[in-house]
Amino acid sequence: MERCRRVEAFRLLLLLCWLMVGPVPAQVRHPLPVLWVMPVSSGSGMENLTAGVGPAVRLALQDLKKQPPPLGNYEIQLQLLDSQCDPAKSLKALFDAMWAGPKYLLVLGGVCPSVTALIARALPALNLVQVSFAAASPSLSNRKWYGNLFSTMPSDRALNQAAVKLLQRHKWTRVGVITQETPRLSQMKKDLLRQLLKANVQVVSTESLSDDACSSLKTLKDRDVRIIIAQFEEESASEVFCCAYRLNLFGAQYQWMVADGGAAGWRLGGHVSGCSVNSLLMAADGSIRLQSRQLSNSNTPGVSGRTPRDYQDSYLRQLLQEGSHFSPLHAFAYDTVWVAAKALGQVMEAVKHREKYSVRRNVTVSEEEVEKMLLEAVKNMQFEGVTGPVLFRGGERMAVIELTQFQGSSGVLVGEFSVATQQLRLLNHLLKFKGPGPARDQTLVRQQHRRVNLLLYGTVSSAAAVTIIITLIVLGFVVIHHKHWLLRPSSGPRDELLLLGILLSSSSVLISGLDGASVSDWTFEILCSVRLWTLSVGHTVGFTVLFSRTWRVYSLCSITHKRRLQRAGPVVIWMLLLDVFVLTSWQILDPLRRVVLQHRSQSDPADQDVIIRPYSEHCSSSNMELWLTAVYGYKGPLLGLGCFLAWSIRSVQVDHPAVSSEHLTLSMFAATVFSVSGVSGSLLTSHNPPVQFCLSSVLILCCNICILSFLFGPTISYLWWNGSELQQPSELQGGAAEEEDEDEDQLSRLNQQLKSRTEQLDVEIETITMKLSETSESEMLQTTRTNHGEVRPVSGTHEAQVCADRKPSSPDDINSPEHMRRRLSVQLPILHHSYLPHVGGVSSSSSSLFGGRQAFAHHDELMTTITSCPPGSTHLEPCYC
Repeated sequence: MERCRRVEAFRLLLLLCWLMVGPVPAQVRHPLPVLWVMPVSSGSGMENLTAGVGPAVRLALQDLKKQPPPLGNYEIQLQLLDSQCDPAKSLKALFDAMWAGPKYLLVLGGVCPSVTALIARALPALNLVQVSFAAASPSLSNRKWYGNLFSTMPSDRALNQAAVKLLQRHKWTRVGVITQETPRLSQMKKDLLRQLLKANVQVVSTESLSDDACSSLKTLKDRDVRIIIAQFEEESASEVFCCAYRLNLFGAQYQWMVADGGAAGWRLGGHVSGCSVNSLLMAADGSIRLQSRQLSNSNTPGVSGRTPRDYQDSYLRQLLQEGSHFSPLHAFAYDTVWVAAKALGQVMEAVKHREKYSVRRNVTVSEEEVEKMLLEAVKNMQFEGVTGPVLFRGGERMAVIELTQFQGSSGVLVGEFSVATQQLRLLNHLLKFKGPGPARDQTLVRQQHRRVNLLLYGTVSSAAAVTIIITLIVLGFVVIHHKHWLLRPSSGPRDELLLLGILLSSSSVLISGLDGASVSDWTFEILCSVRLWTLSVGHTVGFTVLFSRTWRVYSLCSITHKRRLQRAGPVVIWMLLLDVFVLTSWQILDPLRRVVLQHRSQSDPADQDVIIRPYSEHCSSSNMELWLTAVYGYKGPLLGLGCFLAWSIRSVQVDHPAVSSEHLTLSMFAATVFSVSGVSGSLLTSHNPPVQFCLSSVLILCCNICILSFLFGPTISYLWWNGSELQQPSELQGGAAEEEDEDEDQLSRLNQQLKSRTEQLDVEIETITMKLSETSESEMLQTTRTNHGEVRPVSGTHEAQVCADRKPSSPDDINSPEHMRRRLSVQLPILHHSYLPHVGGVSSSSSSLFGGRQAFAHHDELMTTITSCPPGSTHLEPCYC
């Protein structure tokens, strides 16, 4: 009995074990219908893309079947919707599918940008959510219009952000953009321009590849674009780099940044006329390509249980089995299926939980609530996919942008940009540039200040200081030996004025060498006015003194002038007032300002990327030419007249022991020649301040030295060597020297008296002549009538002489020739003396002109004419010729 009990117990235990480990009924999976929008029909041009992502989608569906509950409780059922890349047809197909059923909760895919944009706008009205693996257009980032659209592929905005970060890392602020005109790349270019503007990066030119790539690149080269951001598809890469090779747009001076330059990798070497494979590789060498990371480099399994490498191997095996073309979007499509499955599974579990545990019976969740729950599920989605961490922010995928540099014949990963953290990480040990460093964003323009160097300024200033010291010594010598200086004709205070002009003009040299590098802008503008005043006033005072002195000598030596210039003071004052009036008007109406003058650029022989652009500072005003014309207008004629007068007195002998008229002539010519040369040289060398300063300063100083040497040198030497003799002048010379001013005043008054007396004598002589003429005519008529009644004609001449056949007058007669000759010998010198050209009388210094009989040569000639009468006639009155 006990044995039987043991057998029964064993059998029961076996039954329990069989029940526990027996066969499990098949798991029931709930279908989840999903619309898969892809272009399938022929003619769309996207059939290869659809065939390329198909194996990835099937791999994702197979891996989902292996997942445990709750994800394993649901099965994604894809309903393919042919969009044909036509927005109208795709929208109609979507409405037809929604009408025919079943009830779709989610839309998968969307490759064509135009179709994706239109469907995404209609999703809120249809209570649908779309998850795409190719919606990268920046325009789709507008959450107000496309709030129900998500994409596992990073947006093109991320590529532009990486490009801007790279520009900022290398401090490139000047770029050019060349874009292939496609709908997606056009949107990408607009977003790039906005980001560049926000980052303060100058876009020199934006060119298109639609017409001619070479002409577009030539435009960039002509505008000196060194950093080129290119946006084109893979098939255009060879053509672009071929044109770059022809135009020499590569090498150390240029840097290419290619965004979306072909998702399949670097494929150069296609058949392009005029370029070999080596030429293309040479042109593309060093260029940096920005692309989204297609496959994670992690070795850890993701949410599907596969590592990225395992997934890629499975995809390639299945691709070979089906004979389809490779698609660069396959990894993003795989992760997109997982996003849809996890979001739908999470929402379905939440709906089931609400319906099961709700307080109210028969509670159903509306479509709007399901849509909101699905949106929240996708927004909060986060897992490790084969493309890296999958998470969304503002509907965009937070991914990593890879920076790959083309080196030799392959690409090298040189950096990464994280969209989530907005950080750029560069591998500097792998990043290589053709030059010693990164290319410059433009030809470096090096400003070169053309200024007077310290050595030149010190040398010229020393010469000016020596000239000023010499002038001060001469001025002191003039003041100390003032009495001896009066031995020189036409001297006096005018010598001090001449020396003052030399001091002012020499002082202007010390100011003209200073520029903005030595003083501030405000001080520089003040020095501009000071230099103008010192140079112009000094030139006016000095030259006016020379002119008045030359005019004085010319007046003393010329007998054709009716008036003479007595003093130089009025001339100097009037010229100085005119100069002050012009300069004051200039200073008030149009003051001098600091002006920076840019000169012609020059290439740097040491660096071909550097251009030297010289600039200089000078004083100028708005109407500079007008004011210079006004100044030259009244000084130029005075210079010409001074040269004429100086040439006229070049051979005049001046009664002075040390100075001759030749010295005065040389001084006048030196002032004129140096003035004209200085003005011309300053205008011609305005582009080169050191040369202008050196030339104008040398001319000014040479002019001053010449004047000092010609006018003051001989006199100082004469006084130095003959000082003992000149210290004991005779009483006559001393008295004449001390009373020169008084004599000039007396002679002036005497001259006026003599003029009045001369006019009276002229009237008396005319009256007497008329009376004598009437008397002689009556006597001649009487004589004629007494000679046998014959009438003899009497003819008169213009010589005003009367000759009659009468007895000679007695010596005591007042009208005898002897008495007439004596009267004329006294009157004519007085008349000649009163009409001297020196207005105001004869100075004591000019007495030598009348020391001999030659001073009265006109008197002898006149007497000869007076005493010549027809033979046999009797002189009654003198004859005037």
